[in-house]
Amino acid sequence: MRKSLLFPLGALTGVCLTLLVSGPQGGLWAARAAAGADDAYSQLNLFGEVFERVKASYVEKPDNAKLIEGAITGMVTSLDPHSRYMNDKAWTEMQETTSGEFGGLGIEVTMEEGLVKVVSPIDDTPASKAGIMSGDLISKIDGDAVQGMTLEQAVNKMKGPVDTKTKLTIIRKGADAPLDVAITREIIHVRPVRFHVENGDIGYIRVTSFNEQTTDGLKKAIAAISKDVPQEKLAGYVMDLRNNPGGLLDQAVSVSSAFLQRGEVVSTRGRNPEETQRFTAHGGDLTKGKPLVVLINGGSASASEIVGGALHDHKRATIIGTRSFGKGSVQTIIPLGAGNGALALTTARYYTPSGRSIQAQGIAPDIEILQEVPAELKGRVDTMAESQMRGHLSAADGTEQTGSQSYVPPDEKDDKALHAAYDFLHGVTANAVAAKPAAKTTVPN
Repeated sequence: MRKSLLFPLGALTGVCLTLLVSGPQGGLWAARAAAGADDAYSQLNLFGEVFERVKASYVEKPDNAKLIEGAITGMVTSLDPHSRYMNDKAWTEMQETTSGEFGGLGIEVTMEEGLVKVVSPIDDTPASKAGIMSGDLISKIDGDAVQGMTLEQAVNKMKGPVDTKTKLTIIRKGADAPLDVAITREIIHVRPVRFHVENGDIGYIRVTSFNEQTTDGLKKAIAAISKDVPQEKLAGYVMDLRNNPGGLLDQAVSVSSAFLQRGEVVSTRGRNPEETQRFTAHGGDLTKGKPLVVLINGGSASASEIVGGALHDHKRATIIGTRSFGKGSVQTIIPLGAGNGALALTTARYYTPSGRSIQAQGIAPDIEILQEVPAELKGRVDTMAESQMRGHLSAADGTEQTGSQSYVPPDEKDDKALHAAYDFLHGVTANAVAAKPAAKTTVPN
């Protein structure tokens, strides 16, 4: 996502309208514009009539603010799955998420069979200090049953002001009865980048999200790996973008720049040709041209796909895994003034350096590796792709693609894609049964 202000967008719209009216058939265009305006006003009159009828006749007295918010939400969400209105509370929470800091407990969670399941507690956070364990099921939050909540609702309920307490009711495998755990919230610093040296000669870098701290985290990871492993011994890097849902556009550009000397990273094209923007690499290749493998899967979306697409098109990286999600649109954040929240509006599609839109198609890996899925999870690990979302923007060209496998084994020794990446950097060909090479596109000069 890129941040924008309402005024420049409004000014641009005004300029476009002026150009239309002042053309050779100015009178005709003006008449059509007036007719369009009359139609819009009649629809607004209809809205006003419905609003007044609801206020006057609904069985209980409605809240005017909630009625208006609901109407705005319905209007914006009818556009596509990623445009949305955020009230002031939701806007504040989004800013916390993209900044990488918020008041909370420090656990990564998912939803399983109606309950919140702990994927892992984050090191040195209130959750880890309280003894929360991977695999724990949260059945109640402050006495309220989780069953029936969405994951977002449950997560928001666990967040809160620093130094306030929350009580979780935990169901733990092997325990005779549910456990009640009281935890005091602290400022949580989300670490979007984790890394380690593998086998003494490969730098493994895991990027979990693209927030304001991602590029700094990546630079520190590359510097630390370069310090630990002599250049002549370093076989290369693996950047793991699997199940990374994306984030900020500027971070996707700067992360790509860390592996590129020069060239275009991504372009965005809006409804009008003059709105086209191009983003180029800056800063130079921090890895000094060392071989690079990027891991993706069905959960890699948006900013992850920008990075994967840029590095692939420049032939800077080999992509291993399964087809990515296929979210090829950009949302502009438009603040609506104090107390009014913000609008996240789809304003452009993005294109990889070769001019390819991946909207509803995704990025196909150079080497496709399918994981061995446990019997109890079979049929539940293929992610719904962008093309399967109701109201999605259609593909710019080509055939739309459905979802692909997003399962990542919890134990690294079972992770076929990861081992294929290590083998590739060591010059070992991937298993032909599991691997399907994909043709690379070229970048026009």
